[in-house]
Order: sequence, then structure tokens, then C-alpha cells
Amino acid sequence: MTQLFFIRHGRTEWNLEGRYQGAHGDSALLPESFNEIGELADFLKQYDFAKIYCSPIKRARVTAQKLESQLPQSINIVADAAFAEFDLGKMEGMLFKDVEQQYPKELDAFRHHPEHYDPTEIKAESFQELFDRMTPKILEICQRYPDRNVIIVSHGAALCAEIRYLQGIPLERIRSRGGLTNTSTTILQTLDEGKHFKCLEWNKTDYLSRQLTKNDTV
Repeated sequence: MTQLFFIRHGRTEWNLEGRYQGAHGDSALLPESFNEIGELADFLKQYDFAKIYCSPIKRARVTAQKLESQLPQSINIVADAAFAEFDLGKMEGMLFKDVEQQYPKELDAFRHHPEHYDPTEIKAESFQELFDRMTPKILEICQRYPDRNVIIVSHGAALCAEIRYLQGIPLERIRSRGGLTNTSTTILQTLDEGKHFKCLEWNKTDYLSRQLTKNDTV
């Protein structure tokens, strides 16, 4: 049974500002995020990992690199576009409050009613397009590393949707457990050779010493 450790990247400047980053926007990790990656590494040291996969976007790639450097074993890191954040089209780089004013219908559907989300107007990626690029890669990893642990460092919105999709959760319910926090860990275990997935941990953050805020979770 493969165990997948899904890590959301460390908190960034745009996370602090309340600004959408998406697949094409990006900002630097906050200085304190490096301490939190160290706390994450302390938690993960109890496991042995076969590989680290990450999004090629800098905030996730740097998180993966800093994490690997603090684990006791040397682990190869593979950056793969399959693990990039949602392409949010016109919303990228915008403050949350400005998106609420300019694209209220799209934002409400994306956040609360994904089954009704139509990204056409904002030239963004659909949920099905996200699933179509992430799921085959995850299944490939499970086949390549049976009975091993694998880290995947990616992004809040993409991971939240994909993890729930892997569990067979209907689209209208993928946000029923809330979002994912910066530097959190969610662990899925494969069943039936990757045909089903069991959630062992959802949005685990108890290893972080910082008081979390609402902007940490998407």
C-alpha cells in the first residue's frame, strides 16, 4: 500500500496579503515559513520516503528543496507540471476582496459550489481539467512505488480538490472538510492497487508552533 504525503507549500507574501497566486502568479516564501518547513521535517523524520514530487512553481519547489535538506535521508526531487496550482486565469494576482467585486459568480462557485463552476469568462482551468492532469500522475506514482511512502508538494486549491476526488467524493462535496493550510500534511493510503484511497490524516498542522490565521487555509 503506497502512502502519499500531500504537502501544501509554505506561506508566501501573497498568502499574507490575501492575493490569488494560481499557476502563473507567484511570490516568495515568508522568512518564518522556513522555520515551519523545519517543523514539518521534524514530523516527517519518522518515515522513510522513496521520492519527493513537487510542482515546478517556485513557492512549492523551494518548499520541497528546503524540506528535503532537513530530512535524514537524501531523496531525489522531481518537479512535474501535473502538480501545479489551478490556472485561475484573470483572478491571478488579484486581492481576494477585488475578486469578490469583479468576479463574484465565478468566485462563489469555485469556493462553495464547484459543480457549478464555469471558468470560461475568466479564462481559467476547470476542475475536470485539473483532475485529468493530476490523477494519472498520482496513479503512476502508486504503481511505481508500491508499499512505499512518497511526498507530493503542491498547492492548496489543487490538492484540496484532487485529494477528495481520489477518494471518490462528489464534486459538490469536495470542500465539505474545508481547505488546506500552508505547510500542512494530508496522508492518503492506497487500497486495491490504487483503485481506492483511504485518508489517514487530513490537513495535519499540530507540529506547527505558530498560531494559525484564516489566511493560512484555502
